Amino acid sequence: MTPQLQQAIRLLQLSSLDLQQEIQEALEENPMLELEEDELAPDDSQADADPAQESLDETMATAQGEDALPTVEQEFDQPIPDDLPVDTDWEEAYQPPGNAGTASQAEDWNYEHSGSTGETLQEHLHWQLNLTPMAASDRVIAIAIIDAINPDGMLTLSVAELLASLEGAIDEATAVDAADVEAVLNRIQQFDPIGVGARDLGECLQLQLDQLPKDTPWRDEARQLVETHLPLLASKDFATLKRKTKLNETQLASVVALIQSLNPRPGSSIATEDTEYIVPDVMVSKVSGRWQVTLNQEATPKLRINSDYAGLVRRADNSADNTYLRDNLTEAKWFLKSLQSRNETLLKVASRIVEHQRGFLDYGEEAMKPLVLADIADAVDMHESTISRVTSRKYMHTPRGIFELKYFFSSHVSTNTGGEVSSTAIRALIKKLTADENPRKPLSDSKIATILKEQNIQVARRTVAKYRESLAIPPSNERKQLV
Repeated sequence: MTPQLQQAIRLLQLSSLDLQQEIQEALEENPMLELEEDELAPDDSQADADPAQESLDETMATAQGEDALPTVEQEFDQPIPDDLPVDTDWEEAYQPPGNAGTASQAEDWNYEHSGSTGETLQEHLHWQLNLTPMAASDRVIAIAIIDAINPDGMLTLSVAELLASLEGAIDEATAVDAADVEAVLNRIQQFDPIGVGARDLGECLQLQLDQLPKDTPWRDEARQLVETHLPLLASKDFATLKRKTKLNETQLASVVALIQSLNPRPGSSIATEDTEYIVPDVMVSKVSGRWQVTLNQEATPKLRINSDYAGLVRRADNSADNTYLRDNLTEAKWFLKSLQSRNETLLKVASRIVEHQRGFLDYGEEAMKPLVLADIADAVDMHESTISRVTSRKYMHTPRGIFELKYFFSSHVSTNTGGEVSSTAIRALIKKLTADENPRKPLSDSKIATILKEQNIQVARRTVAKYRESLAIPPSNERKQLV
């Protein structure tokens, strides 16, 4: 392959973010390339002038006369008085550091990151540790405990393992035993977020229940259930729970609702990640009853050849400067051609995908048709590897959301009537069936397979289980709820 073809293939498989970085590097390295920017007309600033204001200024100047306004020299010739008049107090002009720049801070506030703490869970716990009075040896133990807490807020080491890790970290004259580690751990467990430092789920829930006001309804019952019957609650064995807790169905439902309101991963409220935004490569919209596909112009900056530098290239000149300009001009032309080829290929493939999946755009996932790379490759007369490069990390904005182009490809399952159904449509049907099921008697995988068979879709029970797991839907015994 020629270097130009290699460049075209490389640009073809880049995401929009990587492509923008590639374009920026090309702009910095090649002086022949420049961005297409809209230039303002030279008379725009003059056209914005207000004729009425100009007329008013002329009238005021005529009425006052030219001598009414002092010149700059006359202003500087005046003596400076000892006591300068002021029109404000020092307290009004000076703002304390806490209030300074309030208006500018409000304007510069980044609302996209306002929900993020900007710190890790360990940093949040260390900050609280620094505000807590504690002996030097206890502080060493506290640091070891905080370092052993995972992002979910759970303690990953036992007391014995923590004690073993402290050997050599504390002065030998200071005796440290398991009781000391337990005491420091109890203090860490009082830190924010509530439930942090727990050794298991039961302790995590108990710590959160203990922090609730004592008059919270069903607090004591919930704590007793978590302490003694948590495995039964995990298995959704409500019949046994009612018998052991002596609670009726309504009371047990209230207790379970209180437990479900707790956070099993308290550290997740602190260790938040910044939101990552996806820039779609193509846009899909319905115009006059037809689906149309267009490239997202904001995803790819427009480039052009710098006419001033290109005009300096002389054909018959073999000097070093002219050779440099000529080589950069050739590279710039190939780069622009590769970008154009990428855009044309992306638009062609996306249009074929939309044409094939119009049912999805009109009716949703249940109308998704089976599609493989070979189908699009044959339609656009390209190799499957090229289609794979085009659809990788490229996104399409549709009225139903933003999807990666690979999302529209799926295998097929035969029907009793000789037709085909895509695996995506089957997943959508499973999701719909489980969402509409009776929470008292959730549908088993065998029952879902039977329902699909009644709709002429031949799917085995193990296939239903595989699709259900891919949708993060728990099995029927874990979906059972009290109403």
